Amino acid sequence: MIPWLSNDSLAFPPTAEALGPDSDAPGLLAAGGDLSPDRLRQAYSSGIFPWYGAKQPPLWWAPNLRMVLQTRNFKISRSLRKTLQQFSLDPACEIRVDSALPEVLAACADMPRDGQGGTWILPEMQEAYLQWASHGAVHSIETWIDGELVGGLYGVNLGRMFFGESMFMRRTDASKIALSALICLCRKHGISWIDCQQNTRHLASLGATEIQRSAFETHLTKAVAWPTPLDWSFRPSLWDLLLKTAGKT
Repeated sequence: MIPWLSNDSLAFPPTAEALGPDSDAPGLLAAGGDLSPDRLRQAYSSGIFPWYGAKQPPLWWAPNLRMVLQTRNFKISRSLRKTLQQFSLDPACEIRVDSALPEVLAACADMPRDGQGGTWILPEMQEAYLQWASHGAVHSIETWIDGELVGGLYGVNLGRMFFGESMFMRRTDASKIALSALICLCRKHGISWIDCQQNTRHLASLGATEIQRSAFETHLTKAVAWPTPLDWSFRPSLWDLLLKTAGKT
């Protein structure tokens, strides 16, 4: 049986006690508790994240293999490079940060996912991250064209660590544009790793790889110790941090 968390304590079990790869739920660490900003901060700072479906209690995960995108390893294809160059020069196109977080959360929840019959970004999850955003920890990176929100992502920033949560797009490459902008912001702020949580082919195609939980937690401990908040405003000049350094693939 996995531990049941009490609302009276923010403590989590050691991540080494998460269910192993031979179990029915590899990486599952605990259940229960609330989604308060204090608990979420404690979880993320420890390498733990919530993920559960409708009619389930909060489930907390710490998988043995963690998908991580090192910002220096972000892969930019020729077609994406061309798209970003055109986007950066078009006055009708812009990146906004935190201007429409509720809409980004809702759009990510509505985005179809391969192999998933529903969403884990439940209304109570959206409300929890909006509340945490008021503490400065949650951010949305948004792709806007002609005044319309066409794609984006949201995630969590603690110290010099960014935890990517979900993306959506309504036009081709709109989510990749937002991710590219996030890479620029991370490079600006010295954030070298983006936690992607779980392995997908899409993330792997962009340069993310799996690492052992122990290596992830070693980096995490150092990264979250840096002071926050950071300046998350995006200026068009930041595209140079990607377009002038990214190799063609």
